[in-house]
Amino acid sequence: MSAVKNNHLTSLLNIWFPQKDELDWVLATIIETDGSSYRKPGAIMFINSLGQYYGLLSGGCLEADIMRQARKCWDSGKSHIIQYDMRDEDDIAWKLGIGCGGMVRILLQPVTAQNHYLELTALKTQLDTNQRCIYMLLAEQAEAKNQCIAQVPEDKSWTLNRLNQINNENWFVSEQLPVVRLAIFGGGIDAIPLANIAKQLGWHITLFDERLGYAKEAFFASVDDIVRDKLDDLHNHPALAQVSAVVLMNHNVTMDAKSLLLSQCSGAKYVGMLGPRHRTERVFKDVNIVESQLTKPLHNPIGFDLGGELPESIALSMLSEIHAVLYGASGRTLTRTRPAAKLAG
Repeated sequence: MSAVKNNHLTSLLNIWFPQKDELDWVLATIIETDGSSYRKPGAIMFINSLGQYYGLLSGGCLEADIMRQARKCWDSGKSHIIQYDMRDEDDIAWKLGIGCGGMVRILLQPVTAQNHYLELTALKTQLDTNQRCIYMLLAEQAEAKNQCIAQVPEDKSWTLNRLNQINNENWFVSEQLPVVRLAIFGGGIDAIPLANIAKQLGWHITLFDERLGYAKEAFFASVDDIVRDKLDDLHNHPALAQVSAVVLMNHNVTMDAKSLLLSQCSGAKYVGMLGPRHRTERVFKDVNIVESQLTKPLHNPIGFDLGGELPESIALSMLSEIHAVLYGASGRTLTRTRPAAKLAG
């Protein structure tokens, strides 16, 4: 495996694109699972002729064999479907020592200029411009053929993230989403772990702080953009229209109040503010509003109750809640056993 900052499709495409004609490439996509599996249908990995792969389709146990199977695509010039069944003792998955207990079916497709790079260049354009799209893969051992659909038709007859019969052919249909865009208002020291962990998730981060001595580039190397404009001048800033989530952590009541108003004009699906409720009341008073007037609900105090007092723990708590809200998850524990005992102090 070669170094990759994260496994979001945008990151993988950014690695593949400048080398698309320099190396032979195979696109590997999980098209079906049954039972337990590390990744779900729609997970993608890129493989090249140097023996490098980018992305993960398992916990690292299948990748070597997937790369071996990928050579069949280069030899035949056609797609190839492979299956690993951890339920069958005679399957190679057992010999590899995998214990997930489920089945994974993977589509391998050669990526060439002749097959229009599987429409990956069009897909990259959509994601780079912060647009979602439908990506359809012909899931048959034939000439590779994919489609990128920018606009979802109203009369769609297929289901996402599964195999669909379309015109007597098997197509895997997925919805591809651009990276999460996070706006952080406040470039203090405690924003550093927030930015670092968010970047590890593959998110795009814009940091806003007009104050001298804050948001120093040396401390925020993981941030994509640092905006130092006055808060009063940001109402039409293009980054705000594209954000998915906003975190207010200026540690200044007036600045948090102005940032809160800006968040209400943004495209954010999540707005959270650091600090206790009594401080938040001061923020509302500063701009002469009440919470019921907000068009976007405010998460405050921000974050999940994870325990820990370090800035890194607080950042993890905040990002956990943001992640759950954006992906429509409950945030509940997945284990059916009793909660783990607290770490000894």
